[in-house]
Amino acid sequence: MTKHLADHRTSSQGGRSKHFLSIEKSAAKSPWEVLRQQPRLREEQTPRLKEFLRIERGELA
Repeated sequence: MTKHLADHRTSSQGGRSKHFLSIEKSAAKSPWEVLRQQPRLREEQTPRLKEFLRIERGELA
């Protein structure tokens, strides 16, 4: 028995991928991208390291 006509999909031309890539390549930056690329302060990156070093030195909270 052959498949129904609705079951025969045509091959994709990559429309979604093309649209996604065109958005990504556009010059307009989203607010999320600006925040992600913003440099972070050193203290914000290493709070756990500071705590480990404080404990290692024997300082109490």
